[in-house]
Amino acid sequence: MREEGAVAAPQRPLVDRVVRHGAVHRAAKTGFVVSGMLHLLIGYVITRINLGRGGHADPSGALETVAARSDGVVILWAVAVALVPLTVWRLTEALLGLHPAEGGRDPHDASVASRLKALGLLAVYCGVGYTTVRFAVGSRQSSSEQNAGLSAILMQTGLGRVALAGVGVVVMVVGGYFAYKGASRNFLGDLTTPGNPMIVVLGVYGYVAEGIVLCLAGLLVIVAAIRVDPQQATGLDAAVKALGATQAGSVLLAFAALGFAAYGLYSFALARYARM
Repeated sequence: MREEGAVAAPQRPLVDRVVRHGAVHRAAKTGFVVSGMLHLLIGYVITRINLGRGGHADPSGALETVAARSDGVVILWAVAVALVPLTVWRLTEALLGLHPAEGGRDPHDASVASRLKALGLLAVYCGVGYTTVRFAVGSRQSSSEQNAGLSAILMQTGLGRVALAGVGVVVMVVGGYFAYKGASRNFLGDLTTPGNPMIVVLGVYGYVAEGIVLCLAGLLVIVAAIRVDPQQATGLDAAVKALGATQAGSVLLAFAALGFAAYGLYSFALARYARM
């Protein structure tokens, strides 16, 4: 029996209770495993490029490696399905704000930065999911080829070039955020056990390395928009190959490959320790 004057705990909305269910969390965390696999494969493709064997250093290149297997179609569909709950989770996180802001008591008192981060990750997972389905149904056009085609269309007008340069700025901001998050170790707030030294090393190196490559990718998009050169506006693949074309290309590509591999292993840790 409740004491007189006691205040009843507020009832969470149904959608909030559903997304906080343990089964939903477990399903969403499978997406981190998929993300880890893709990052390891991208690291592998970058290593192949470093050895002169070619390839596309982006999610499509990783998925192309999977598609070449005899059971590749089955794996691709499994990847696409596994990304669904994680994508839905990020959408819910962006809309409802499932994590409180620093010092906040209300779980819905999420910071704007947290919501924007979730929205950015939502766009990434949607893009990877779309590419996965394309490969599963037989399309083999790489993301870099698609980006070059779209960039060529946008570059036909001044407004399109401005929009493309804006995309480059956004990619640079995301890359800068990744590098800052790794260097400042802010990612430890995403973990339920932030003290594991191995996870800390993987997170710092993975975030910083991937952030640097993304910054370069965004810069190349801006330069491509200014020079009206759609072949430079191909995203991650162009950034990796630009690194390889420098005097210290071999060392820089090894740095990038290890960085994506480190982030992949960190993603596996997220599958177990992510704060959701």
